[in-house]
Amino acid sequence: MGSGIMDRGRAEALAAGALAWLAADEERLMAFLGQTGAGVSDLRARINDPEFLGFVLDHLLSDEVALIAFCAAGGLRPDEPLRARAALPGGAVPEWT
Repeated sequence: MGSGIMDRGRAEALAAGALAWLAADEERLMAFLGQTGAGVSDLRARINDPEFLGFVLDHLLSDEVALIAFCAAGGLRPDEPLRARAALPGGAVPEWT
């Protein structure tokens, strides 16, 4: 697909997959909940919320070890979560020109 921002639907699907991946590991899930202040009830309630999915990717992007493990598990290139984040609310990359 190349570089640049990915399609919003694909970005949401990638982020939902990241949430499922985090939820499969209690330690990673607790780290996410601690960083975001979300509760377990928020996971199901906000799974289709693009803003919440952006928080999922923010968390993943803040932990290089987890990012690499997620990409390896899903057969993704390491830049794909960053490109997905740019497609979700709050993820715009500022242009410094």
